[in-house]
Amino acid sequence: MSEMLILVNAYLRKAMVLILFLVIGLVAWALHLMQQAVESHEFSLMLAGFLVSSAAAALVGVYFLMGHYVGYMSDMTQRSYISEDMSGWTVSVEDYPSWIESSPRIAQN
Repeated sequence: MSEMLILVNAYLRKAMVLILFLVIGLVAWALHLMQQAVESHEFSLMLAGFLVSSAAAALVGVYFLMGHYVGYMSDMTQRSYISEDMSGWTVSVEDYPSWIESSPRIAQN
């Protein structure tokens, strides 16, 4: 299970880098369209630049959402390692009363 989470985490990080490059490209394209719109006094180019910049802003939102999701998946991977390593630290329900009675700290109180 943890190997699969590590693999998913690696793919998500690659997707985040791809989204970041897409956003940079979209912003550059939007600025180019808006510069052409100012030079040629074209409203349609300004509208196209605005739409492209809106798409870039939406991708930034997706980037931040994926960043939180990758952090969550990384945390889940670490938790799976902890649960595998500390399986001997758990006490079953049947052993609980005998564990309480044999504990010197609780017996003193």
